[in-house]
Amino acid sequence: MKLEDLIGKITCADCLDILKQLPDKCIDLVLTDPPYNASNSKISCADKHYSTLNEDWDKGFVAKDFLDLCYDKLKDNGSMIVFCSFEQIPTLIKAAEKHGFVHNIPLIFVKNYSPQVLKANMRVVGATEYAILFYRSYLPKFRNDGKMIFNWFEWERDGKDIPKIHPAQKSVKVLKKLIETFTDPGDVVIDPCFGSGTTARACQELGRNFYGFEINKEFVKRAREEMLLSDESDAVGQNQTQSDRRWRHRHK
Repeated sequence: MKLEDLIGKITCADCLDILKQLPDKCIDLVLTDPPYNASNSKISCADKHYSTLNEDWDKGFVAKDFLDLCYDKLKDNGSMIVFCSFEQIPTLIKAAEKHGFVHNIPLIFVKNYSPQVLKANMRVVGATEYAILFYRSYLPKFRNDGKMIFNWFEWERDGKDIPKIHPAQKSVKVLKKLIETFTDPGDVVIDPCFGSGTTARACQELGRNFYGFEINKEFVKRAREEMLLSDESDAVGQNQTQSDRRWRHRHK
């Protein structure tokens, strides 16, 4: 398997095996939503019976296994964004610091809805998502287009054109905002835990290159068939943001 054959595709493989083969300092942004190892604390309701979820897709993530590799593969001005639960933030920050990511900015995503419908009459429900922006001693690439960017974002839901593939699927619109802010057109984004492939879709629409790895064969199959755009050139032309157009004009 040649590495050049993997770019722009979703590969069914263990991300650690492939990351080891990539050249150092070749990635501009690591953007990933790894398993939270938390499904056994969630409650499901079926036929009026409550049960505890214990999903295979939500297991097996060990941060230290890929932090070293991500550090080596990122360019000096690259950054890493990892989605996580609120409770995991301190642990993940400490782990990242040990592997060279000495700076971080917690990010909050605010929803206007909550998936915790069953708990609505029992307690305050969650309506936020969390991620952490990590970088080294160098300031990461930052494209704010002259506007102040806060550490919180509105969580925009995708429309019907985006298929629902994964139980914990992240919004393409949200991922596009992050990718646009921390990369330039043509940059390389890597997602070691690809899931539904929304990172790939966001990269396609913004004209970024990507590596994507997912170990679950069913998720890979559906992402390839349902999430990826067949004509990437048309997608870039239709979905370029004003910021990207200005960037491309300056760099002609």
